[in-house]
Amino acid sequence: MKNILIVDDEPQMLDLIALYLSPLEYHCIKRSSAIDAIMYLESNPVDLILLDVMMPEMDGWDACKEIKKYWDTPIIMLTARTEKRDIIKGLRLGADDYISKPFDGEELAARIEAMLRRNKKSTHKLFFEGLTLNQESFELQYQGKDITLTPKEFALMNLFLQNHHKVFTRDHLIHSIWGHSVTTEDRTIDSHIRNLRDKLRKAGFPAEEYLLTVWGVGYKWAGKENN
Repeated sequence: MKNILIVDDEPQMLDLIALYLSPLEYHCIKRSSAIDAIMYLESNPVDLILLDVMMPEMDGWDACKEIKKYWDTPIIMLTARTEKRDIIKGLRLGADDYISKPFDGEELAARIEAMLRRNKKSTHKLFFEGLTLNQESFELQYQGKDITLTPKEFALMNLFLQNHHKVFTRDHLIHSIWGHSVTTEDRTIDSHIRNLRDKLRKAGFPAEEYLLTVWGVGYKWAGKENN
């Protein structure tokens, strides 16, 4: 099931869009402000964002610009503003498509389907609280800045970010990262975890809050629960 983040300050519009999309097996996450939406994205990956333009505190244009700094999630702008210069502004800020209100539910669904087909590559990235892990280029960034990892550190980070809250024993990590045919010691895992934490801290990420030791067992990544 694809996750669609809907951002609009009008509760009726949020409910209407969810009413269109939920029967099509989309999981709709509703947020009434751009700031709340960005906070949600920091720890929850989504497949597509429907973003209103005219909102208080932070409008859709500023939100689009901020989101595209850290995520490549496709954005469809939903707005009553249909002047050409407004459409061009949104597209230049990173929006992937634009649909005007009032809209037809079938057209909206068709645009979403087309956008998701074109953006399958986005599944190669993992996002968490400003961290971006690119599974294709083997790169990790925090708030746009590179964090240099060894191949084993990257493999550990990839495993943790895909399995929030799961406790991994040291033996499990050894077999998952080094392979069953390799003989290594528990302290090797401890050393790699220590180095990974240190690199995350130096980049400004609060590693001690998320990469946790489960005493007598192993390690886990304490991700946030979805709302």
